[in-house]
Amino acid sequence: MRQATATDTVVERLWTAAVEGDEPAAASVVHEALATGVPEETLLLDVLAPVQAKVGVEWAADRITVAQEHAVTAINERIVASLAHRRAGGRAAPHRGRVTVGCVDGEWHAFPARLVAEVLSLHGWRVDYLGAQTPTPHLVAHLHRSDPDAVLLSGSIPTHLPAAHAAITACQAVGVPVLAGGRAFGPDGRYARTLRADRWAPDARGALAVLDEGVSRPGVSAGRHAVDDLPHLADQEYTMVVRSRHQLVKQTLVDLEDRFPPMRAYSDLQRERTAEDIAHIVDFLATALYVDDPELFTAFLVWTADILRARRVPTRSLVAGLDVLAGQLRDFPRATHVIERGAAALGEHSVRTAPDPGTPS
Repeated sequence: MRQATATDTVVERLWTAAVEGDEPAAASVVHEALATGVPEETLLLDVLAPVQAKVGVEWAADRITVAQEHAVTAINERIVASLAHRRAGGRAAPHRGRVTVGCVDGEWHAFPARLVAEVLSLHGWRVDYLGAQTPTPHLVAHLHRSDPDAVLLSGSIPTHLPAAHAAITACQAVGVPVLAGGRAFGPDGRYARTLRADRWAPDARGALAVLDEGVSRPGVSAGRHAVDDLPHLADQEYTMVVRSRHQLVKQTLVDLEDRFPPMRAYSDLQRERTAEDIAHIVDFLATALYVDDPELFTAFLVWTADILRARRVPTRSLVAGLDVLAGQLRDFPRATHVIERGAAALGEHSVRTAPDPGTPS
């Protein structure tokens, strides 16, 4: 078992202050640690990053509200900014090269990218930090102006992988290599490789190591399409699911009432939430088709089941929804296979976890 460290104490103190919304106290915890000799990189990656990760865990377990989740994130972001501003006066001129750090178009979870930007800056890189959801045309326009050594592209939500693929291809087309990172690219970077990113790193320290090794510039090319990297897209299943998304969600919601009678008593708000859940299922299904990996879909379903259980929502509605969706996509063999794998994973997961609170004993 890992021994508790002094850093763990700082993490707990910061979490307590942040989750209570006490920004001055939270900032004091970090700046006091800095004053006692804790390196800034340690504070960024071994204190602020774990606290931010805990936000997601606690929300998923239904132990904090969405408002608390947003408040802690905002406090952490301002503390990172305060560290950067404090450092700015005595900062040495960048000497390692220039990089661009930004998030995939549509990606609002910018905190991991911000940490990467700050760590690289600490180590002498000139960093152009573009923040959340950077539209690919604007990213490419920036590359033409700045000519960086590499683009570090961050993504947390897997459904943004098609957009990430477009960004990777566009950056490489103008001769700039792409280093991908973030949970969206898979725990081992498998989707970064699938989408032909030049390199992948699991975290800020990994990104620094990759840049220290050097990333070769790709040859300038044009006219590369998604199907060139992903030949399975030629079957058009991904395209058809995306184009019919609205109808799939609408029809699944209607048919689900017959499969799951308690829905007939749902309030308007409950029906709205159910429609959002179905839309997420369709989006993750489409993304699994895009990268040709059912595991992306099954992982999302298992995570969703845990979220529902934490909120005492019967997960059998999730299985019923999959069955309805499969019926609409029966002419799509890859989609049908992915859904079947997802249903099987839910069944296996339910055996390993506590009884569904929505299931009669």
